[in-house]
Amino acid sequence: MHRSGAVMAWNVFKFCTALRGLGSIMILLVLGVVGVTYYALVVTNYGPFMYEGGFDSVTALAVLILFHFLLVMLLWSYFSVVLTDPGGVPPNWRPLMDEESGDADPLTGSEYCNTGLGMQQSTGLSDPANPRVRYCRKCNQLKPPRCHHCSVCGRCVLKMDHHCVWVVNCVGALNYKYFLLFLFYTFLETSLVTLSLLPQFIAFFSDGEISGTPGTLATTFLAFVLNLAFALSVMGFLIMHISLVAGNTTTIEAYEKKTTPKWRYDIGRKKNFEQVFGTDKRYWLIPAYSEEDLRRMPALQGLEYPSKPDLDAQEF
Repeated sequence: MHRSGAVMAWNVFKFCTALRGLGSIMILLVLGVVGVTYYALVVTNYGPFMYEGGFDSVTALAVLILFHFLLVMLLWSYFSVVLTDPGGVPPNWRPLMDEESGDADPLTGSEYCNTGLGMQQSTGLSDPANPRVRYCRKCNQLKPPRCHHCSVCGRCVLKMDHHCVWVVNCVGALNYKYFLLFLFYTFLETSLVTLSLLPQFIAFFSDGEISGTPGTLATTFLAFVLNLAFALSVMGFLIMHISLVAGNTTTIEAYEKKTTPKWRYDIGRKKNFEQVFGTDKRYWLIPAYSEEDLRRMPALQGLEYPSKPDLDAQEF
């Protein structure tokens, strides 16, 4: 029995390692799609239109300016997701005690016992006086509200939404906004490319002659198909996450609360939106936060979240 358990643990470890390796490949794939798209749209098609004069030059200039702007925002958002820590539990983190209501320190709850192996807990909850405090038996530490353990990263992630192999990172409290902006700009960029290359794509199936070498035609065809596929898939993903933000929930929480009629963190669409994007409108469309929002909004740090008082005992 001990041997089979060890083999199972090893297999899970190899699976998680494979996911991390796959993520590195995905970054190269994203950059490859960007490169093919850039060559097809800028170098092969709309770049040469700039020298033809007349209306074609104006149209080409407008498309190229918008394309490059969206490309910069897409890459900025993408690498912000890749390089930003989604948020981990601070060392020796403890929940704040509510002195007015007389809440006890959760570490003194009867469900905990201090042994040579560290804190042990048979269930996901601690002291009944603090029903929202949970404990991760894998990390051997307390879990803040809305925190979940990621098997791929091997740690607990604050307000974890999911682990995304496309960004080689978890999507959590500190980079969720950047992930949403990445989806948003990817949808706009791929839609623009699809519409811009549509005339060339239609020309493939027409009886007239098409200018260009077989290589450039193949690149244009490939870029159109790839961007169309990404636009359609990202659109569905973006719509899903817009609904999650509106309800102030994550992908994991949405699955866990399927049978829960009310959600304690849903405090209104406007405030739900601000908990992800902040209150400063100047920063809503860029992967960054104002210093003022970071200072006065604990939700952006991933440890504390406002909730409905009548549902404070609700937690997973």
